[in-house]
Amino acid sequence: MKISRVCILTPSKSRLNTRSSVQLIFETPCIINSVCVTGCSFGGRFYSLEDTWHPDLGEPFGVMHCVQCYCEPQKSRRGKVFGKVNCKNIKQDCPDPDCDDPILLPGHCCKTCPKGSGDRKQTDSVLDSFEYFHEKVKEKEDDLHKSYNDRSYLSSEDVARCLVSPSADFVAVLTGVTSSWLPSSSAVARVRFVLTRNSLAFSITYQRMGRPSKIVFLDSDGTTAFEYRVPKGQSDMICGVWKNMAKPLLRQLQSEQMRISMTTSTSRREEVEGKIIKHRALFAETFSSMLTSEEENSGMGGIAMLTLSDTENNLHFILILQGLIKHKGKDPLLVPIRVQLVYRQHILREIRANITSHDPDFAEVLTDLNSRELFWLSRGQLEITVATEGPDPRQISGFITGRKSCDTIQSVMSSGDALTPGKTGGVGSAVFSLHDNGTLDYQVQVAGLSSDVVGLTIELKPRRRNKRSVLYDLTPEYSKTTGQAVGSWSRLEARHIHMLLQNELFINVATAHSQEGELRGQIKALLYSGLDAPRHELPTPLAGHFVSPPVRTGASGHTWLSVDKQCHLHYEIVVAGLSRTDDITVNAHLHGLAEIGEMDDSSTAHKRLLTGFYGSQAQGVLKDISAELLQHLDQGTAFIQVSTKMNPRGEIRGRVHVPNNCESGTKADTDEVEFDDVYQKDPEELKKDPHTCFFENQHHAHGSRWTPNYDKCFSCSCQKRTVICDPVICPVLTCSRTIQPDDKCCPVCDEKREPKDVKAPDRVEEHPEGCYFEGDQKMHAPGTTWHPFVPPFGYIKCAVCTCKGSTGEVHCEKVTCPALTCSQPVRRNPSDCCKECPEEDRTPAGLEHSDMMQADGPRHCKFGKNYYQNSDSWHPWVPLVGEMKCINCWCDHGVTKCQRKQCPILTCSNITRTDGSCCPECVDDDDLMMKASDKRRTLRH
Repeated sequence: MKISRVCILTPSKSRLNTRSSVQLIFETPCIINSVCVTGCSFGGRFYSLEDTWHPDLGEPFGVMHCVQCYCEPQKSRRGKVFGKVNCKNIKQDCPDPDCDDPILLPGHCCKTCPKGSGDRKQTDSVLDSFEYFHEKVKEKEDDLHKSYNDRSYLSSEDVARCLVSPSADFVAVLTGVTSSWLPSSSAVARVRFVLTRNSLAFSITYQRMGRPSKIVFLDSDGTTAFEYRVPKGQSDMICGVWKNMAKPLLRQLQSEQMRISMTTSTSRREEVEGKIIKHRALFAETFSSMLTSEEENSGMGGIAMLTLSDTENNLHFILILQGLIKHKGKDPLLVPIRVQLVYRQHILREIRANITSHDPDFAEVLTDLNSRELFWLSRGQLEITVATEGPDPRQISGFITGRKSCDTIQSVMSSGDALTPGKTGGVGSAVFSLHDNGTLDYQVQVAGLSSDVVGLTIELKPRRRNKRSVLYDLTPEYSKTTGQAVGSWSRLEARHIHMLLQNELFINVATAHSQEGELRGQIKALLYSGLDAPRHELPTPLAGHFVSPPVRTGASGHTWLSVDKQCHLHYEIVVAGLSRTDDITVNAHLHGLAEIGEMDDSSTAHKRLLTGFYGSQAQGVLKDISAELLQHLDQGTAFIQVSTKMNPRGEIRGRVHVPNNCESGTKADTDEVEFDDVYQKDPEELKKDPHTCFFENQHHAHGSRWTPNYDKCFSCSCQKRTVICDPVICPVLTCSRTIQPDDKCCPVCDEKREPKDVKAPDRVEEHPEGCYFEGDQKMHAPGTTWHPFVPPFGYIKCAVCTCKGSTGEVHCEKVTCPALTCSQPVRRNPSDCCKECPEEDRTPAGLEHSDMMQADGPRHCKFGKNYYQNSDSWHPWVPLVGEMKCINCWCDHGVTKCQRKQCPILTCSNITRTDGSCCPECVDDDDLMMKASDKRRTLRH
């Protein structure tokens, strides 16, 4: 995970009169081609201008509910708009509760009155419904801090944001054009957009019109900014991506100044258009409806975004209406409307309200849906109608179904994400498809398990350990022969559909050796990327079991691959089960041989780096593929291998078979989709990277290594604009005759002239491949010694590594520096490990505190601006909050570790938290009555 640099500015007294505000400036996350999304980056997440949030400091601190941050728009001298994070403590702004005994609820900053209090203020239902959608994000985050957390659980916000990619959601309602002299259309379309960096993915559904042929994005001046030609097909869903949006257009999109138009090419040309708006209700939406009119050439329509409450059977909805009210006057017109919930022409619910012609949007909540209404909702049989009242009534209506999009509902099951995490090397993979009638089609496959499958289930997130909640059993459909389960779940309840589309369901694989589950994965949506990948098919599973030799890992994954007509390889990779220490740097390779042992590491003809990435997924297009690799893909003798720093020779992999008719390879650049951070090798892109090194008239990428032209006996590396060159240490050779290759620094044994009877037994015992060192990711010959290369620090001169030829193991030892007797030792060269005494100073003295590399004692810790000795403990101090007395930190040999005080699980209904207490406590009803009477008695006196 990449973290932007943080600059903390202390406010001066002249600018701020309160000490509860601190300004934090975060660099805006720039992307390839120097296009930046305007907003603020905070804690690895991206926020749009004017967004507010509570900062999450991570474990064990959690969410700071009494601190509110705001992305404040700023303008530079050149007129450039950027975001500045401004955080303040809001506890002092808490209102006084209107009850005798307020309580502090978990996840809240201000005390509130208990439920059922007679003094509770009533709020407008429309406002409540809007706030319900807006607060869903916060509730998801709060849910992560409950008594038990599934290790594999990710909130739907994390998934929607691709974990590492800042994104935003937009929507547009398209109706018939009424300003033209041509007859208007009764067609209605809905477009859902997801902006990820500078790529805008869109999903379009439409009704009452033929298949469109062209989609046009219009800027604020009405000029065509982007045109998308719709491919021919029978699907009622259109999926596309607008890549590399220009910076001015990104600003217009964020400020809701763009429109979108869609036309057909049939004999009766139809056109619909609408404005692109940003709507936070899109995050919580799980059901939707497209509202159309039965009138011809009506030019009106709308959409309904709906969601269920998490705990109650309340249906919240927001209507976005267009063309329903015909009023061209400047003054807003108040129009009465009637909203009905209908089942087969029977009115179940009815709401009457007033809307204005200038703001026709409407929000409301239908409370306490009964079992029949919930059943009809799950089957797509409920209809919502909106009608105006008056002399010229107009009506639009549509059926409510599960939310539609081009995203793929999928899951990767791993042993690292099991309820009891393990490292078995197995894998599970699943894809799902939800239909309008509530039927869920599923395809599941498992491989590399430790024992036979005894259970395959779809489950809820358990609230307590070993308390699994099974919703549906797929075990009867599982075939031991194929390792797959294919079928349909036809009885999903409305609650199940809601949880499925909120990424709150899991799939669990139980085996004979692991009855509670060997594999587990979260069912979540994978954003549409625009790649030509067959997501409707089962992907290729990636597992440690398939690595040669097999790796017992908790990670697993799956990948979709396809080869297009231009012989370009499209790939999407999803990984799960990696620990936080494992997934910092991940590499994916495409190999052309079925076994890694058959491959020569020095040859690149059958091995291509697909991408290096952070996080859990990568997508891209590989264009310059050799004929040999394409042939291996066609024959099914190729494989995808994902490596990490813990297993550089392969963490997981899988054999891939992609039939193609490409007889010769293509020559082109690699076009990576901007969803993950990739290693850019294009010279023009290297010039734009601020971490690039310029050395010997060439640009080198950060982290790269090369041999300089001035001396082949040196090895150089680029570390954030700094070039580090170190001499090569040649191995000690045991052969009798050596030669000096022209292109090498060190001599090698002359095997042609070496007598065959010399050291023959030793040669048999030596490891045939030598030693693989993960630091420099190179093979070292038996008996070789070298200084280890450890990214990003470069060569560590205070250690020497040796390749044990008999075992293939690398043995590294710390260089022992001599004891010094002078008071001020010096290091003659910056690259030297040990210090020396100057000739004029020979007085005895102890080691300096700053010489941590040379000292053998335990290291100290730095936390904030303070230094702590080994084994010291303290309570951390957080700006705006102060000392965190409920969190203990300690120094463990140079590593700061912090842990929140463990609180017991409470089963009572009345929970409160007293001032100065770390854990919530149970309060009896008698105690509440006693406290209330004492407070009244005090007030009388």
